[in-house]
This record gives sequence, structure tokens and C-alpha cells, in this order.
Amino acid sequence: MLMRLLGTYGTIIVLGSMLLIFSVLQPGTFATIGNFRNIINDMAIGTIVAAGLTVPLVAGDFDLSIGYVASFCGLLVVGLLSFSGLSIPLAIVLVVGLGTLIGIVNGIVVSKIGVNAFIATLGTGTIVVGLNYAYSGGIPLQLTQSREFTNIAIGRIAGVPHLVIIMAVVLALLWVILNRTVQGQHIKAIGVSPESARRAGVAVDRSRIVAFAIASTCAAIGGVLMASNLGSGQVTAGDSFMLTSFSAAFLGSAALREGQFHIIGTLIGVLTVAVGNNGLAMIGAPIFTQFLFTGCLLVVAVALGGIGRRYGRG
Repeated sequence: MLMRLLGTYGTIIVLGSMLLIFSVLQPGTFATIGNFRNIINDMAIGTIVAAGLTVPLVAGDFDLSIGYVASFCGLLVVGLLSFSGLSIPLAIVLVVGLGTLIGIVNGIVVSKIGVNAFIATLGTGTIVVGLNYAYSGGIPLQLTQSREFTNIAIGRIAGVPHLVIIMAVVLALLWVILNRTVQGQHIKAIGVSPESARRAGVAVDRSRIVAFAIASTCAAIGGVLMASNLGSGQVTAGDSFMLTSFSAAFLGSAALREGQFHIIGTLIGVLTVAVGNNGLAMIGAPIFTQFLFTGCLLVVAVALGGIGRRYGRG
């Protein structure tokens, strides 16, 4: 019973414990509505990337290229706006389309050629890093039309930040795709047993390609929003999304479900990571502790997810 409890509610227990501890240590700064509002706004971009990663994870695949895709797309959109003179809508469509294309390539290499997803996406991500440096020369790019583009990330509608609205829309779309469409059911079936899904008539290769395309598209959207939020294109700004996204997704697998990846769980996982980092900053912990925290959290997340899968059906 204890193992089933940890496998199903372990992440919520961790999140609740951190909220209690940091509220006691810093009641006047951490436990405030303003701080919680900042946490939600700050975690919006990471949530979009992590939610996209959740889709191939549901299908039983890994995508290690998402952080590099986010970095390259964020830098590229700034370059297209500042140096190529493209309009904001056109630049965003091209960059997000490129992200989708990278995901399709990942899916083809994994499903059609048969390369292990770990190796394939790591290789693709390394190629993307090379393209990133080839395009920028390793130098950050500055926006020339900053006000219009940065308003995408920092603007508000009826007091609600644009980033939170975009995050909510993306999460809702991904939830519908996974839970209310035939394609989503196929992706879930592949995650349970690819061979059984194939025998049941599921187009396994196509569904895996779709899953990778969704993950990379969300990474590209995250990169664009990151560039808008920063007001510039940074060469490595999105690289850290890979670690935090995996941490969030695995933490989410131990939230409300027994070791299963799902969108709501990933949202809870991102919130757990965000609360931890925010709390450490509030108590004045050294910056290196955030890296230690994220790394330890990933180990805990994988352990909790494993416990859920092992004892969930016990």
C-alpha cells in the first residue's frame, strides 16, 4: 500500500512538503500570492516544452533534442526578424515549421530506419547545435523590433499574462489529442506494446512520427517564447529544458496515476521543479544548489515512476 501510495501520489507529497517547508522558512516572501503568480508565469515556457515531450514518452520513446531545438529556434526567429526583415507572423510560422520538420526527421530515423530513439535524437540534437553555431557564430543576436515581438511574452490580457494563456491553450490541445482523438489512443497503445498495437491495425510508424513532431513543435514554440521573453536570441538559452522537462515528465508519472505519463501530471511535475527552484532562491541558497536539486529530483522522479509501474497493478 505504501509503494502504491508513493507511485500514485509521490510527486504531490513532494510538492506539498516543499510548499510547507519554504512557507515556514520564508512566510513573508515565498508564501504570497504575488510569488505564486510569478512561479506560474515563469514556468509557462518550460511547461509547454515538457508537455510536448510527454507525447513521445507516452509512446515509449525519448527525445533528447528538445532543448537544442528550443535554443536554435529562439535564436533563429530573432535572426529572421532582425536581419532578414521578415514579419513577426511569418518568422514564427517558419521557425515553428522547422521545429516540426526536425521532429518528423527524428520520427523517421527512429521508426523507419530503426535507430534507437536515445541515439537518434541525441545525434539530431547535436546537428541542431552545429546549425545553431553556424548561423550565429556563437554570438547572441539582438532584436531590432523588440517592442512588438517581446509583447508576445510579456503582454497581458485582462491581467492574465500571455505566457499563461498560451501555456493553457497548448496543454488543453495536447490533452485533447492524447485523450479524445484516435491518434492519441494509438500513441497510448504503442506505449503499452508496439507489437500488439501493430497487430490491432495501428499505424505504429506514423504514430511515432506524429509523437516526435509534436514534441519538437512544442520545443520550437518554447524557443520562440523564450526569445520574446529575453528580447534576444541566446545560443544555449533553451538547452536546460531537456533536463527539466524529463524531470517534470517523470515526476508527473507519479502524480495521480500509477507510473503513467500524462499531461496533467507533467504540469504538476513542472510546478514541483519550479517551486523547488523558487524556494531555494528565496532562502538565498547558492546557485549550484538548483542544479543539485534538479538532478536529484530527476533521480527521485524516475524512482517514483518505476515504483508506480511496478506496484500500480499489484
